Amino acid sequence: MILQKMQLKTINFKRIIKASLLVCFMSLNFSNAQEIINDEVQQVEQPKDSVINKTRIKADGVAAVVGDFILLESDLDREIAQLKAQGADLKDITRCELFGSLLESKLYAHQAIQDSVIVNELYIQSRVDQQIQGILGQLNGDMDRLLKLYKKESEQALRDEMFEINKNGYLAQEMQAKVTGDIEVTPEEVRTFFNNIPKDERPVFGTELKLAEIVIIPKVTEEAKQAVIDKLKGFKTDVEENGSSFTTKVLFYTEDSGSKATGGKYTLNRKQPRMVKEFRDVAFSMQEGEISEPFETDFGYHIIYLEKIRGQEYDVRHILLRPELTQDAIKEAKDKIEEIREKIVNGTLTFAEAAREFSDQKETKYEGGQLTNPTTQDFNFELTRMDPELYSQIQDLKDGEISEVLQDEDRINRLKFKILTVTDRIDDHEADFAKDYLKIKNLALQDKQIKAVAKWQKETILNTYIKINGEYRDCDFQSNWLKKE
Repeated sequence: MILQKMQLKTINFKRIIKASLLVCFMSLNFSNAQEIINDEVQQVEQPKDSVINKTRIKADGVAAVVGDFILLESDLDREIAQLKAQGADLKDITRCELFGSLLESKLYAHQAIQDSVIVNELYIQSRVDQQIQGILGQLNGDMDRLLKLYKKESEQALRDEMFEINKNGYLAQEMQAKVTGDIEVTPEEVRTFFNNIPKDERPVFGTELKLAEIVIIPKVTEEAKQAVIDKLKGFKTDVEENGSSFTTKVLFYTEDSGSKATGGKYTLNRKQPRMVKEFRDVAFSMQEGEISEPFETDFGYHIIYLEKIRGQEYDVRHILLRPELTQDAIKEAKDKIEEIREKIVNGTLTFAEAAREFSDQKETKYEGGQLTNPTTQDFNFELTRMDPELYSQIQDLKDGEISEVLQDEDRINRLKFKILTVTDRIDDHEADFAKDYLKIKNLALQDKQIKAVAKWQKETILNTYIKINGEYRDCDFQSNWLKKE
């Protein structure tokens, strides 16, 4: 659950935000959370990857037990360290609150096992592969450095631990989805939620803007496209006929920076869509050891080498090349958008008319160029939460003013030209039911979900073996982990 960041005056809203932040923090990392027992030396079953097995050991450092799972004192320290490394602000969140969140994740995982939630092990393994590839990409492919970072002696040891962490996280997520997944709020519930907030305690929403854009993308010539296709065909021939290394060609030539460090490798799963449809269709039609013919996606032209098929999973490597843009094409695009801007400024066309007629940005042109906020899926952008790059482009614009021609790029286009305008501005204001209905609806939904989770926890805690020990017995938990009632 992700909350809008806004000034809230009521304790009720602060409770919603704090609870949601804890849930978000717990989903950010791989932490293998386990539980508590500490004061006296006790005999408990030995943990194996956070699940108790049948061997009994001296429980030094064990902080708690929840059903089949344990939580070590060191797990909370590691959780805090990882959250800080990820940039989380923990100054208003206590150690007890974080500990309670770890208990909660283990309760979900334990109950998921009791409810026979099925774990797709191929999916978990695929996630581990993706995570390792992603981290290696940041470390320039240095596995030794990765093992040192995670204090593991071998790649297999790292994979085993990450598998258990991901599996337990998957169980917790599936169980939480069962508890909250079907919860909805009716318009009447939203109205009741809003009306129950005292008028002098209603939240204040920050300044919001509505923005529109017109985008012109330089055209790629057919000659440039054919040059890339011929180059990729040459790579394919060199590997197949001369024994050249596909991976080496990836390192030298691919324009996919995200996979370059891992030799262009991706793991695709037939049941878990990843990559664009054209890419998947080619990969899933191939045989092991085969190299595809060049094919086109929105990102450019590719060839794929199918390295391994493992059931529903396909290990592939690919090379991406994008056609060069000619100087004539770049000049033509820039001249075109400058002409469009001049017509709007002179009043020959409205911004919306020009967007519908000329813009190359399909996602916005049919809405008159209106940008959609990717977080809220409406047209409003809260000024304090706007993407910094977008903010820098519109910060000096007055309402209705047209920006100068801006040069930009995105994941698909290495170069594009655009103009922007502010179509509406809503200043800081106290929450209004009509204007802010979607935000209020989200808050009402989160409040209802939190209440459902609290009810589920209360009932499940009473029916689950839980033992809290040491200093954590003094925590003032929101949930009844100490079973005092």
